[in-house]
Amino acid sequence: MSDVIPTDFKDLLETTTVATLATVMPDGSPQATPVWFGFNGTHIEVNTAKGRAKDENMRRNPRVAVTVVDPKNPYRYLEVRGRVAEITEDGADDNIDALAKRYLNEDKYPYRVPDEVRVIFRIAPEHTTTMG
Repeated sequence: MSDVIPTDFKDLLETTTVATLATVMPDGSPQATPVWFGFNGTHIEVNTAKGRAKDENMRRNPRVAVTVVDPKNPYRYLEVRGRVAEITEDGADDNIDALAKRYLNEDKYPYRVPDEVRVIFRIAPEHTTTMG
């Protein structure tokens, strides 16, 4: 597991709560999006469709922040700041289906758009802020 993330907050990375992903727009302004996410023990993984704002922002500027609020206590949260360490389409379709199973109990991601290309962004944690 990533040693940047405090042990007593790692449980938040296993919840099915939606995280907020913050990226940087071309003009330098912040852009925040609620996202499903996973944690592979080293990286926070976010899956999106190619061409969306968060996809283009992370390709251009890999600095991001991910905030997860405890669904049982809104005053407890984990903010992870880091960088995109890997961008891949390999396994992205299976990954979004696994997230749909985790979040919706659906075997297949039900919101797929024809011809969309799914992408996984693996975020390497560099700094955390916690509360609660």
